[in-house]
Amino acid sequence: MKNSNANKKKSVNNTIRHKIKEELGLPILPTTSVGSLPKPDYIKEARRKKISKKELRKLEDKATEFWVRFQDEIGIDVIVDGEVYRGDMATFFAENMEGFKMSGLVRSYGNRYYIKPRIVGKIKWKKPITVDRWKFAQSLTKKPVKGMITGPYTMMDWSFDEYYGSREKVCIAFAKELRKEVEALAEAGAKIIQIDEPAISTRPHEFAIAKEALEIMTEGIPAYFITHICYGAFEFVYPQMLKLPVHNFDLEMSNSELDLIELFKKHPFTKDISFGVIDVHTHKIEDVETIKARIRKALEVLDINQVWIDPDCGLKTRTEEQAKQKLQNMVKATEEIRKEIEEIRKKPVESQKQTVEEIR
Repeated sequence: MKNSNANKKKSVNNTIRHKIKEELGLPILPTTSVGSLPKPDYIKEARRKKISKKELRKLEDKATEFWVRFQDEIGIDVIVDGEVYRGDMATFFAENMEGFKMSGLVRSYGNRYYIKPRIVGKIKWKKPITVDRWKFAQSLTKKPVKGMITGPYTMMDWSFDEYYGSREKVCIAFAKELRKEVEALAEAGAKIIQIDEPAISTRPHEFAIAKEALEIMTEGIPAYFITHICYGAFEFVYPQMLKLPVHNFDLEMSNSELDLIELFKKHPFTKDISFGVIDVHTHKIEDVETIKARIRKALEVLDINQVWIDPDCGLKTRTEEQAKQKLQNMVKATEEIRKEIEEIRKKPVESQKQTVEEIR
């Protein structure tokens, strides 16, 4: 009976997965971005001057509109709002929920720092945090805009707990409250919701906690769910991570020279994947042919209908010009691969296999 229920739940998820992709009219190899894009200097300066929230919001909306329209114009299929209004992905949500105080700066990686939240009371969602931002971005384009939430496991891992006394309790508390944000996004019309969990692969022994938390976040909500996981010990959580209740895994691939493909050869990847073809931690602009080679490598082990194309991670650490060039080349490379595939499909069946091998 238990296996029957599990299979039924999987079937429901697959129904939503195909229904929403068809409803949105996405092409093969849909292009998107992970989330963050470079903040303009005028927002950084405005924050230093501590101008009014109303004036700051005008500047943030201006920057959001710039990035939404840019993505739309270059042909990206699934848009992100750029997150220019977020100081840090964990701090932003903590500042908009109850039960927190902010600590000092803590190193996240390299020379990057963030203000680490302190949990000093019961975690509580007060009202929608991202919905008005999502509505604004969606009003600027006919293409789907992703709803973007930092996940419960990462929120737990990137916060100091001074209240619950258990990492598991903190994670589940976050999940129960952040689910309300997921519900609000879905009710507002978001068809694609991304739950960012960059910390999920750092402690493989806590995988069960992360899985339970995501089940709380996603169960019964009619949306296409993506989780973004990057820069961790994937070899210790794969293939069990495929049990997470999401439709799409957004993974860093290029920074690690596509080494995860070897894992996929041993254990087939059974869900959709947003395949990172742009290294966001280098100023070097990948040329179109390099990106095409990475896409071809992905298609050696993955079905074309399960592959999305995007950068490894958010592009906020790059300059505006670098981010634009990287995204433009990514879109161009994807369009050229699509044309090659369309040419293959026009050929007689017996000659298609040989041509596919040539593309790879």
